[in-house]
Amino acid sequence: MGPLKISRVSWLSCFTLILALVLAGYGYQQEVARTSTAVHPSFPDLYEASIAELQDGLQKGLFTSVDLVKAYLARIEEVNLQGPTLRAVIETNPSALAQAAELDRERKTSGPRSALHGIPILLKDNIATLHSEGMNTTAGSFALLGSVVPRDAHVAAKLRAAGAILLGKANLSEWANFRGVVPSGFSGRGGQASSAYVPLGDPSGSSSGSGIGSSIGLAAAALGSETDGSIVSPSSVNNLVGIKPSVGLTSRDGVIPISEHQDTVGPMARSVADAAAILSIIAGRDPRDNFTLAQPAVVPDYTRALNAQALHGARLGVPRQFVALLDDVRIAAFNASLETLRAHGATIVDPADFPDSEELLASNNETIVLNTDFKVDVEKYISGLLEVPTGVKNLADLIAFNTAHADEELVPPFWTDQSQFIAAENTTVDQAFFDALAADKDLGVTRGIDGALAAFKLDALLLPTDIASTPPAIAGFPIVTVPLGFLPADTPLSPAQPTRESGPNMPFGLAFLGTAFSEFKLISFAFAYEQATHTRLKVRAFPAAIPKTQLADVVGK
Repeated sequence: MGPLKISRVSWLSCFTLILALVLAGYGYQQEVARTSTAVHPSFPDLYEASIAELQDGLQKGLFTSVDLVKAYLARIEEVNLQGPTLRAVIETNPSALAQAAELDRERKTSGPRSALHGIPILLKDNIATLHSEGMNTTAGSFALLGSVVPRDAHVAAKLRAAGAILLGKANLSEWANFRGVVPSGFSGRGGQASSAYVPLGDPSGSSSGSGIGSSIGLAAAALGSETDGSIVSPSSVNNLVGIKPSVGLTSRDGVIPISEHQDTVGPMARSVADAAAILSIIAGRDPRDNFTLAQPAVVPDYTRALNAQALHGARLGVPRQFVALLDDVRIAAFNASLETLRAHGATIVDPADFPDSEELLASNNETIVLNTDFKVDVEKYISGLLEVPTGVKNLADLIAFNTAHADEELVPPFWTDQSQFIAAENTTVDQAFFDALAADKDLGVTRGIDGALAAFKLDALLLPTDIASTPPAIAGFPIVTVPLGFLPADTPLSPAQPTRESGPNMPFGLAFLGTAFSEFKLISFAFAYEQATHTRLKVRAFPAAIPKTQLADVVGK
């Protein structure tokens, strides 16, 4: 199963039909619903199966990696371009079955390479994979279709070396949501993605397909990338655990960029344990990304952070001025989480505001940094490609390409804008850029996260994920988000324009923030909270969005 056969305009003509189809499956029922397909008692349910459960079944010979690939491909087929038409995956790897077969043979002869041996993972379509394998790397844009990358992205190479199967490329907000004012989850190649929790719901972005795909078991987990919110926000909205690593913990080599100062790559998974296992594989130094040279000499095994008692004695602070920006439902759920954390041994310091909260909220420095970085960094990325059939070389060419191919890229009525591109094209690397970069470090680090951690003698900070991303983004610091709650079951469906901002059972998350390279500590707190609450399975995706294929449908057939 290679590139998914998507007509370049057919997704738009079909979009108006989706609502009736998914609402029929949704049945206007707000209660928790489960798929009608029975799960074989010996096989894990692929909707929720953990990496450890899959690895256990593979080791016991209950099923093979070939079986897993077949099952996941069938699940993608059910809901990606059919049924609810979630458009989570742009293309699948035509080499996946052959790779799975080889990894099955290797398991028998020499055992598994790692905890990810034979485990299928989705990658956001800005993370390069070997062109010879049969998949594109395009950031969702036709401008890079057919381009030839020189090698796997460093994180993809590390997954491959660990025995993971790179199952496919996930849809995303095109150019990682940096083209213009365009709904999250739209790309020219992939069309408009939507959530599995609310019919036509906003999947958030920019790692939209990674979030959707992980949330309903279209793969074991996925990689996303973040500049400001692009891992943690779709993880929050799609009821997932997401780890946005410190800038420099994971290499960006081979990842289509926005900003070398803020970009980072991390896992999106259904549990803290799965996310920790993946981060342990993809973290590490890379001579092609000099930011990684600042990381600790030894990368921890993040699975050792999975301590359910980690909250005992922890001091966690609440930047309350940020919390006040949210609605009452999310604030109430957040406040309830503080009581849970206290009950499990944490000291909550509330408020523990940043010394510069108001200035940080009002600052425009991040926009200056990102616009300037993007113009430089995207040209550098394109110059490293071995072949670019469209002939684009820089940001000006991308703008011109979109204008010339407006029927594919600037599609009315919702997807016509490229104002961010145009603003970035008008930048230069000048003193204002360097001043903005320095101001961001001051606001985000000295008078931001590190300032608050020191002033209140804290181990970490807590925020609702929906408003947590910017201070760590400008600081280059990590975030771990876990499921926190859901909008009430009687929440009205907001209008689909083209996606819905809110609806019944829409998920949202809780974020743990810390200083640079504090992932181990944040993972331990997130795991302890997850084990105390088990929020994720309190609500499942709407019925039509839950694929029915299970391992029992493919094993031995």
